[in-house]
Amino acid sequence: MKTIAYVGNDVHQESITMSVYVGAEQEPCIEKRIPNERMAVEKFYKRLSREYDVKACYEASGNGYVFYRWLKGIGIMCEVIAPSLIPQKSGDKNKTDKRDARKLARYYRSGELTVVHVPEEIEEASRSIVRLREQLSKEVRNAKQYLLKFLQLRGLTYREGTNWTVKHRRHLKGLKFEQGLEQRVFDEYMLLLAYKEEALKKLDKEIYELAHGDKYGARVERLTMLRGVKETTAMGLITELVDFTRFARPREIMAYLGLVPGERSSGEEQMFLGITKTGNVRVRRLLIEAAWHYRHKPALLKRPDHRLDAAWDIAQKAQRRLHDKYWRLVSRGKCTRKAVTAVARELAGFVWAIMQTV
Repeated sequence: MKTIAYVGNDVHQESITMSVYVGAEQEPCIEKRIPNERMAVEKFYKRLSREYDVKACYEASGNGYVFYRWLKGIGIMCEVIAPSLIPQKSGDKNKTDKRDARKLARYYRSGELTVVHVPEEIEEASRSIVRLREQLSKEVRNAKQYLLKFLQLRGLTYREGTNWTVKHRRHLKGLKFEQGLEQRVFDEYMLLLAYKEEALKKLDKEIYELAHGDKYGARVERLTMLRGVKETTAMGLITELVDFTRFARPREIMAYLGLVPGERSSGEEQMFLGITKTGNVRVRRLLIEAAWHYRHKPALLKRPDHRLDAAWDIAQKAQRRLHDKYWRLVSRGKCTRKAVTAVARELAGFVWAIMQTV
């Protein structure tokens, strides 16, 4: 059998720094910096795999999973590491590409790194369109703020009701300015807002069709039984987490999403902190937004066909339990923000439970 070679890769846009540890050796036997190009990577790893059984790793970053797929294509085992969970020495103040590659290889060999789930290319494409929808939604909000601020500076604040209702939009269309330049600016702001809203509408339609397609339909159908979870939220949860079976228990997904309290205890002194906020920020935000809906009284859901009975039971239980939890915490003096965070934590568990019924 070949000796195992552990390779830590510090991947950047232009270059990759590699550090190779063989067996239990304390110093790397190979250290090399190569261009971040497919041919250079394949050449290095093919040569290394002739002599060793290669296991490689690198940090998840803005470079995505391209490097992972290059190695997978030539039969090299590669894992992507969660950067926020890499052990850090408080006294180590030096940081270079070579030191980062060495650290990755050593920790990888000792089994102290947390591996990130790598989605398939079709799943990554679906994730991209859901993230695009999130970004476009922010752009629409920004465009509305630009327009309202422009009008506020000219003393034209709307006071006859709520902004962005049908009546308000009719009011905006009727505005005229004496100065030609001001009219030009106003018209451009209106066109910008109309363009972004139309783009968002088209994207929502695409995501809706994707959510009811063959690949995601069964999972979306179950998740949307939960209060506060519609197609867009369900697609966000599915495309970001991808594989729910990697979590053995609900507690694991709660911890993964950073919804559990942190702790800093020493000796007899115990100190609990706020939630850890590790893991996927987007999923945590989606769950907290959905958790606000559980302030309202539970409603009886329409019972679906028999194949969805298990998911229906979980959704009904979630409504009752989370509604009670929210108001129990509020009645004990907890602020609404903390109560909603606690509800979001348990909601993550119900999401996990429903996905086990697929």
